[in-house]
Formats: sequence, C-alpha cells, structure tokens
Amino acid sequence: MSRWLGDAGTPVLAAIGVSFDDYGIEDDDRAGWAAASWEPTPVACNPHGVVQAGVHAVVLDAAMSFAVNAGLSGKDRTGAALELKTETMRPATAGERLAVRGAVMRQAKQVAFAEARIEDAKGRLVSRSTGTFLVQRG
Repeated sequence: MSRWLGDAGTPVLAAIGVSFDDYGIEDDDRAGWAAASWEPTPVACNPHGVVQAGVHAVVLDAAMSFAVNAGLSGKDRTGAALELKTETMRPATAGERLAVRGAVMRQAKQVAFAEARIEDAKGRLVSRSTGTFLVQRG
C-alpha cells in the first residue's frame, strides 16, 4: 500500500493538489483509514478561485477507497463506489491547506461502508461524504 502514498496512483489527484500521507487499520475489525493533505490547485477551482463541489467528491471518494483498501488483505480490493453522498459546508480556495481523512465504518463480505471529511487549518468541517464500496475478493 505504501506505493500508493502521494497521488494514490491517480494522476487527477496530483493535478488537483492531493497527497496521501498515511494509512492504517483502526482496530481488530480491520477497519482501514487513510489521511491526506490537500492544497487545491487552480485546476480544482471555478473562475473565482473556489473549489468545485464535484472536486470535493473526487477527493472524498479517493480517501474512502484508500481507507477500504487499507483494511483489506491479500488480493482483495475495492472494485467501485456503489453509492456516494457528498456535502460541502464551506468554501475552499486554491492554495488553502486542507486535511483529508477517510475511514471504514463497517466492512461486510461484498461491500464496505465508509466516510470521509475535509477540514481547514482551523479544524472546521469543509466537506464530508459517505459511500458504499464494492469489495472484490482475490
């Protein structure tokens, strides 16, 4: 999994300024988590310099997917997001330093339920998401 630190092997994440810093397993249930820093680039923003809501969704989706993968073993991997709900609470702007964290809330045999959040430098919630992910067993 360490090879996925940085842009997680996804060029669009590098283009919008995301870098995954750490990941792990929270408890005995193998609930994975992932953490990233995000400094939005102008590519992530509208003409006024505000990050588009859809870009928040891309970042949150990646954080949840990385978290699911962190808790899987062997050749098991996430296949795809089956459902994603994203809420943007406050604006983020190009160059702002943001913290991203994704975590698995429940893992079943074929699906995983995860959530992710983006916070500003003051710890205020900027956006959050919940998602359901298909798990492909090796």
